[in-house]
Amino acid sequence: MYLLYALPISGRKVCGKFSERKVAKGQKTCYNLSGSLHKSGTGTLSRAYHSGKGAIALKYKFISDSHTHSENSFDGKDSVLLLCERAAQLGLYSLTITDHCECHEYYANNVRQDIEGSVRDTLKARGVYADRLRIYTGIELGQPTQDPSAAAEALSLAEYDFVLGSLHNLRGEQDFYFLHYTADNVHDLLDRYFEELLELVKSDCFDSLAHLTYPFRYVAAEPSLRITPKDYADQIDTVLEQLAHQQKALEVNTSGLRQKIGVTLPDEAILRRFHELGGQYVTVGSDAHRWGDIASGIEDALPMLQRCGFSHFTVYQKRTPDLFPI
Repeated sequence: MYLLYALPISGRKVCGKFSERKVAKGQKTCYNLSGSLHKSGTGTLSRAYHSGKGAIALKYKFISDSHTHSENSFDGKDSVLLLCERAAQLGLYSLTITDHCECHEYYANNVRQDIEGSVRDTLKARGVYADRLRIYTGIELGQPTQDPSAAAEALSLAEYDFVLGSLHNLRGEQDFYFLHYTADNVHDLLDRYFEELLELVKSDCFDSLAHLTYPFRYVAAEPSLRITPKDYADQIDTVLEQLAHQQKALEVNTSGLRQKIGVTLPDEAILRRFHELGGQYVTVGSDAHRWGDIASGIEDALPMLQRCGFSHFTVYQKRTPDLFPI
């Protein structure tokens, strides 16, 4: 079951008339726009919202950030309320808080306490911003196959709207962020990465696969290696095929646009390939760890998704994919 939306945001005035058309096909409900609309660019809508410092223009109607971290993550900087305030000022449709749960160190570092704090703060913010912003409870489940019992316990702590699955480090290794890459070790590390990533996908404990090309964010800092995702096209295809088969989402992570790699994770070619292989669902997230990066790069990612053949992106609510038009 999924929902397909093209409705005005409650409390926001949009020029034009809206008509509703319900399509009786299973549990699917479809809403379409009609009437005269102010358009900007190719088929996009332009809106302006006011914060204390003036107007902020958004090209797309349903800008949503589905990957964000608060101070409840070990590397997060700001409170959930501050992240939500920024999202509300920007006029976002929705914000999902997805604080880290590194399963391989769940018990050693008392990660449960952080997750419980994240859920508590998110529910509190939902009440504060009820008339300004849709706020969803999420979690980034890191390395779940390295400690399945920790993953199961973390998932039992709340009724999540959204679960990201991610792989930040291999078994017995540090986070890819800390590794030193050389011609002698890089291929072994990447081969092992895609093997373990496929294991994660098959575990079926998540909704969307986060930053598929995560290691390349740091390999890019070693240009002499000249290694790109194209060198691992077969392994990536296997992961994408499995995601499509399981009807899981693939995340477009825009953090790479703020970093040396300079592209989304994964990049446009891989997103296009996901569509070719039958992928239906794509989520979009900034991977913000501070308030200033909320929604960063998302307006660049949406037209890229269109070029790849996607007409909608996905936001999860109660672990159910809702499709929104780009």
